Amino acid sequence: MIRPEEALAVLREGNRAFLCDDRLQPPLDRAVRLRLAAGQSPFAAYVSCSDSRVPPELLFGRGLGELFIVRNAGNTLDTSALGSLEFAVSVLGVPLIVVMGHEACGAVQAAMAVVRDNARFPGNIGKMIQPIIPAVLEAGTSGDGCIEAAVRQNVRHVVRELREDASPIILDPQKRGELLVVGAYYELASGAVDFFDVPAA
Repeated sequence: MIRPEEALAVLREGNRAFLCDDRLQPPLDRAVRLRLAAGQSPFAAYVSCSDSRVPPELLFGRGLGELFIVRNAGNTLDTSALGSLEFAVSVLGVPLIVVMGHEACGAVQAAMAVVRDNARFPGNIGKMIQPIIPAVLEAGTSGDGCIEAAVRQNVRHVVRELREDASPIILDPQKRGELLVVGAYYELASGAVDFFDVPAA
């Protein structure tokens, strides 16, 4: 079983290769597919935005069966996301959860419009961005870098929930050192992933 710190190191190295245009080429052949048909054993779970420009497998050079990905606009936690993460930890045994926001996140921009301009959105969009509003309020909505600050603050909120307020399924493995929860920020133009919220060793 890979240790949490080793799993994080694999992701860091994969992103380094991505930045250098030296992308890793994981095997995707029939033998791999047949092996995975019998079961999966991913080494990390990922809470990521639905944005089409943010594909975790590509950013880290990972292949089939390696990342268990939970995606929604704004990388927030709802019952489905939390249940998926609990499954990844308790059933699949992942040692690492990464929460990753990204540059120019549309969901965060929508939450900023609600705070700044009292904007309203149709259907369920407004409900979807509600969990992001506290992060926007803390980060502020004016000045250079306000969107990035809000995205990072939103990541911190989700990370804090997983570290402090989640169910024992997620909290207990962290106490035992078997699970690490980290926060990250992806820059669209550069391709760099900044793991900016990592617990002190």
